[in-house]
Amino acid sequence: MDYYTSRSLILQEDNEMIKKIGIVSRYDKHEALELVEKIISNFRDDVDIYLAPRTAEHLGNSYPCMAIDSMRAAGVELIISIGGDGTVLRTISKMDDPLPLLAINMGTLGFLVDVKPEDAIKTIENVLKGFTYTERFRLAVQLNEENLPCATNELVLITSRAAKILSFSICVDESLIDELRADGVVIATPTGSTAYAMSAGGPIIDPRVDAILIVPLAPFKLSARPWVVPGSSKIKLTMTTPEKEAAIVIDGQHTYHIHEKDVITLSKAKNPARFVKMNIDGFYEKVKNKLA
Repeated sequence: MDYYTSRSLILQEDNEMIKKIGIVSRYDKHEALELVEKIISNFRDDVDIYLAPRTAEHLGNSYPCMAIDSMRAAGVELIISIGGDGTVLRTISKMDDPLPLLAINMGTLGFLVDVKPEDAIKTIENVLKGFTYTERFRLAVQLNEENLPCATNELVLITSRAAKILSFSICVDESLIDELRADGVVIATPTGSTAYAMSAGGPIIDPRVDAILIVPLAPFKLSARPWVVPGSSKIKLTMTTPEKEAAIVIDGQHTYHIHEKDVITLSKAKNPARFVKMNIDGFYEKVKNKLA
C-alpha cells in the first residue's frame, strides 16, 4: 500500500446513499453536543446513526450507541468526529482498521479537522452521496513483545521526572544511528510532523512523502539533529539508563512507563488512518493559514 493514496466510495451512480454512520464528539463543550443533536435531527431519516458510548451518555442515552471498535463489523461506513485533533486521534486509536473519518472542528488549531461547524450540515449532506478519502500510514508500536495502540501522529519517549535526562539508543533497520542523552525523542509520521515534532525543531513533511521523522528533545550534544528515514524502516529505541523513570506517549492519548533495557519497536502499521477528502485547502495552504 502506498503511504498516501486516495480511494473513493462513490454511490451516486446507483442513486444510493451511505446507509450507516457513527458519530463521536467531545463532551466537555455544549456546542459540540448541540451539533450532534442537529446532525441527528437532519439525517436520521436518511441513515442509521450510532453514537460512541460517551457521546450518547452525555446526551442522556436517548440515541443508539455502539463502541467505536465495533462499528466496522456492524456496517458503519463513515465516522463523523466533532472536536479537535485530540478527538480525531483518540477515535482512530480505537480502531484496528480505521473507518474513513470526517472531522468537524470544535477544537482550537487543528491540522486534522477541516470542516467549520457552520458548514457541517451541508458538508455531511454532500458526503453521504459518496466521498473520496485519503490514506495516511500509522506507526505500529511494540513495547518489548507487547503490541500497543498504533500512532497516527507520533510516539514520544520522555522523562517521567522534570529536569532528569535520559540515555537511550536509536537503531534504524538494525543500524545504530545514535546513542543519546536527552530529554527524550519524538518519532513522527508526516501527518504528525506539524505537531510535537515541529515544536521540537523538526521539519514539516508533505503527507505524500513516505518517511518517518526522528527528532531528539533537548539533546546533550550539538551534533544530534533530526533524521528523516524511509517509511519502510524498523526503528528501535532502547533505554540504557539505570534507575531513571521514563514514559512513552502515543498521540498524546496513551501513556506507558518504561524501564532500563526496555525496547520500543516502531514500523509501518498494516492499516492506515483514513480521512474524508475535502476540497478546502491543500496541505501547503493549510500550513500557511494555521501557522500564520
